[in-house]
Amino acid sequence: MKDMGQLTKQSFPVLEMTCAACAVSVESMLKATAGVKAASVNYANQTALVEYNTDVASTTDLQNAVRSIGYDLVVDVEDPQAVKEEAQLKQYEEIKTRTLWSTILSVPVVIIGMFFMELPYGNYISMILAAPVVFYFGRTFFIHAWKQARFGKANMDTLVALSTGIAFLFSAFNTFFAEFWHNRGLHAHVYYEAATVVIAFISLGKLLEERAKSNTGSAIKKLMGLQPKTVFAIVDGVEKELPIASVKIGYSILVRPGEKIPVDGVVKSGSSFVDESMISGEPIPVEKKPGEKVFAGTINQKGSFQFEAQKVGGDTILAHIIKMVQEAQGSKAPVQKLVDKIAGIFVPVVIGISILTFIIWMIFGGDNAFTHALLTSITVLVIACPCALGLATPTAIMVGVGKGAENNILIKDAESLELAHKVNAVILDKTGTITEGKPVVTNLIWETSSEEDKKILYTLEMQSEHPLAEAVVNRLKEEKIS
Repeated sequence: MKDMGQLTKQSFPVLEMTCAACAVSVESMLKATAGVKAASVNYANQTALVEYNTDVASTTDLQNAVRSIGYDLVVDVEDPQAVKEEAQLKQYEEIKTRTLWSTILSVPVVIIGMFFMELPYGNYISMILAAPVVFYFGRTFFIHAWKQARFGKANMDTLVALSTGIAFLFSAFNTFFAEFWHNRGLHAHVYYEAATVVIAFISLGKLLEERAKSNTGSAIKKLMGLQPKTVFAIVDGVEKELPIASVKIGYSILVRPGEKIPVDGVVKSGSSFVDESMISGEPIPVEKKPGEKVFAGTINQKGSFQFEAQKVGGDTILAHIIKMVQEAQGSKAPVQKLVDKIAGIFVPVVIGISILTFIIWMIFGGDNAFTHALLTSITVLVIACPCALGLATPTAIMVGVGKGAENNILIKDAESLELAHKVNAVILDKTGTITEGKPVVTNLIWETSSEEDKKILYTLEMQSEHPLAEAVVNRLKEEKIS
């Protein structure tokens, strides 16, 4: 490792992950890449947080390492979040189609297998219906399992592919060569319904999983929504509407009443009050005059002003807040590290138990030893498929950090969130933190009160944009002052 000053920490979207064991595989490949000091892959929000030496490793090196085991890393694109969302939407639609058709085709297979076992040509009908479910709608399980196997790794897809593939092939053998069992005084059982139902149920689980993952990213989307898409800039003395990405340092930006401030800068002319609660926690708008700083994502009130852009793109305070929330959502709590260790060895252990079950049944199973051995070993693989273990913890962290961000509470990392239950006292440094942020006049006390005095006060306060003046005006309106 070269000079530590050249280390950079960056978050990348990861595509094609299907379970917690996938996240463990991607993380191990990134950590094994030259120049990478630390890597943390979060299955729930599909991101990799990588700390690496830019002199030793490039983003292309990281991407190639991840691609080598069948996944992909989104690097060097203008809007990686949009690429990830597009890929997630595409994957969601694919899983929805897969779930629908595998369910439709599974129903008649289950009916034949459970209620009409002696139906003429029933096994052939079941096989014809089950084949597309297992090998077309379930093909992703086999593809991912093969990519993992090439590197001596295994994940939840390995379990699904093994269990459904063996069940189908065993059933197909019994369909075509039923006499093999009949000659031994045994019935040639088929298990097409087991293979199709597993694919249908696992696909349904993946569909619900994808929906949960897309919902947990809403906090980041809301923070990104604080920045307008276009701005009004004064270029060569002419007002032009520009996309936010085109704004450069030194540009003069015009902000009208009610608009969001697009980038960080300093007021040059005009004045207004700006709602900075998303940064300071103080709900009462702050007055902005020439020389005052303004920040991206804050909301202008009733005045208008021009300011000079000083920080744009990823340098704004809003960009840093978004990055902090992303890193917090992608960070791992101590309990998650334990979950990852379990997820990393979970699949090999399940396969081992399945093989052991097969051997025990073959030794002690009696006349139908092979059939029982095969069925019980497949059963072990099937019941171990759901991946709630690897999804629950990172999803809970994402939802927690996301809900906090929506309510202007920034959580530094997952460890802070895990330790929060030990907090028994909270100290607030601003009254604004726990007030509504909308000043209200509760009492009016006059030295000498007359209708004329109220009209004069109302007229004076109407000219001001100050939040306290607005409160006075609202109170006098209630008294029907003209």
